[in-house]
Amino acid sequence: MELLSVNLGRATASEYTDQSEGVTGIGKRPVEGAVRVTDPGPKGSAGSGLAGDAVCDLRHHGGTHQAVYAYAREDLDHWEAELGRELTGGQFGENLTTRGLDVNGARIGERWRIGDELVLEVTSPRIPCRTFAAALDEKAWVKRFTQAGIPGAYLRVVEPGSVRAGDTIEVVHRPEHDITVNLFFRAYTLERELLPRLLEAGEALEPEVRAKVLEYVEKQDRVA
Repeated sequence: MELLSVNLGRATASEYTDQSEGVTGIGKRPVEGAVRVTDPGPKGSAGSGLAGDAVCDLRHHGGTHQAVYAYAREDLDHWEAELGRELTGGQFGENLTTRGLDVNGARIGERWRIGDELVLEVTSPRIPCRTFAAALDEKAWVKRFTQAGIPGAYLRVVEPGSVRAGDTIEVVHRPEHDITVNLFFRAYTLERELLPRLLEAGEALEPEVRAKVLEYVEKQDRVA
């Protein structure tokens, strides 16, 4: 398992972003050399965990539980075949492009060591938005991406460190529950009846997500 590329983005003007300033950092590109990764701080006031990476819509992206976004090269290859076009590392807005790692089969709370220092913890899947759709410029992209069920994973920083392309990736902790990135994604999109199962992830579940799941459960109990 290895890190193929580390990808950073700069704020770029876009008319298809929910950000009031009309800019987005989704267009990321591989960089050479080491990049420092740290906890950026609370959502709403902080962006990416990677030094030099732009996150513009702080209402919906960035912060501790979305400090890093990882996507597998194998899944980019799937989309290359599906779309009939080349997709470079970072083109899905991911910070880390991996190889040999089952990103969507990772469990919430699973921890990865990348290189000698950095330890990350899987927190949630990526949910597609219109900015992502505009960046790919593919018809019905949000629907197609959702149906494919290979969203990639957001991660928080457990131990800060520097990483670079070619670093090895090791799974150093795998929780006993079976709440994977893929199951989480299905629960939030096409199979909302799965939402209560997310509570099985325990303390690894982001507090904001836990609150939404509990609200859903309470509504279902009232209906019943």
